[in-house]
Amino acid sequence: MLNADSCLELLRTRSSVRSYLPDSVESDKITRCLEAARMSPSACNAQPWTFVVVEDPIIRKSLAEAASGGLIPMNHFVVQAPVLIAVVCERPNFSSSLGKLLKNNDYPLIDNGMAVIQFCLQASAEGLGTCILGWFHEKKVKKLLGIPGNRRVHLMIALGYPTEDKKPRGKYRKPPEQMSCFNRYYRGKI
Repeated sequence: MLNADSCLELLRTRSSVRSYLPDSVESDKITRCLEAARMSPSACNAQPWTFVVVEDPIIRKSLAEAASGGLIPMNHFVVQAPVLIAVVCERPNFSSSLGKLLKNNDYPLIDNGMAVIQFCLQASAEGLGTCILGWFHEKKVKKLLGIPGNRRVHLMIALGYPTEDKKPRGKYRKPPEQMSCFNRYYRGKI
């Protein structure tokens, strides 16, 4: 069984990486990250995701341009990442679709987010760095990767070996009493 303190330490030290070494990432490490994502929970076990792993330098360069260009340029570091992953939100199964309709809750979007964080946590355990990207030109990404028009790409992941020291950066997080309550909702001063 996993040591509870080790798990919490992984969660405390995992952070977004925005500077990567040019070294390629071993396929067995990518496979374990994909396995971690595959084991993610999903509403009605719909598993509404496809992870498109891009290692090919030419496709990766075009994908990086789709993630860093535009009217408001962002994510310039993405071009350094030796692996980019587009996370395709697939159609949910009937039960999940019905739940979405009846409860007005976008379960596939939530499911994809959980799968992505499990991928990223495994990557961190492998000594790899990740950055979850939500700012990119989706139409260009879909065209580059042959993703059908009726699918969405809400997230991408940059993956590689970080250049910076893996010492944990200081994280600002609200104290526990400002982000949690017990037995009933209470929101004190923030």
